[in-house]
Amino acid sequence: MTQTLRSLFVTPLAEAHLGDRKGFADLLDDLEQACLQTAEDDRAGRAWCRRNSYRGYTSYASLADLPTRATAFAGLKRHIDREVDAFAAAAQMDLGARRLRLDSLWINILKPGGGHTGHIHPHSVVSGTFYVAIPPGSGALKLEDPRLPMMMAAPPRRTDAPEAQRSFVYLEPAPGTLYLWESWLRHEVTPNTGRGDRISISFNYGWT
Repeated sequence: MTQTLRSLFVTPLAEAHLGDRKGFADLLDDLEQACLQTAEDDRAGRAWCRRNSYRGYTSYASLADLPTRATAFAGLKRHIDREVDAFAAAAQMDLGARRLRLDSLWINILKPGGGHTGHIHPHSVVSGTFYVAIPPGSGALKLEDPRLPMMMAAPPRRTDAPEAQRSFVYLEPAPGTLYLWESWLRHEVTPNTGRGDRISISFNYGWT
């Protein structure tokens, strides 16, 4: 009897290139300026970054209302809302009478040498990142096989394994790229080895 191989328990990842859409280039420019201006104005956020040795700036701990602060963030939210709805449908999520709604959105500006260690986003359903400015060498998004903690005796995967069978996948975004994943997926940002600031906007959606 011929052996068959079935892939079970899929880990979905969505990728969209918003920067390719008509008229989006102007919004991308507006977003970069809005991120930089917010970083300059947010004294509480800069103070938090200093206290926590964050190499750059994030609004994660200081601002919770970016879409109401600048039209650029509100415009981005409208695009992300549509992509999240499509992702939920493709992932076969049974949302019932409720829907996925944005519950947090924040700026990340990583200076050379900065990165994010591995983490998940608890209490959320869908998370993601939109990339505003990505200088060459400024770091990849690293995704981890969620089964990895249970593979104590498993051999490593071959270096030429197909993407779906690797233990880690490294994504190289460009300005205008949007990634979406389920919030339990562990991920990190590799250190920025480029010469410029890496600007991105991350977010979480809850089921409400």
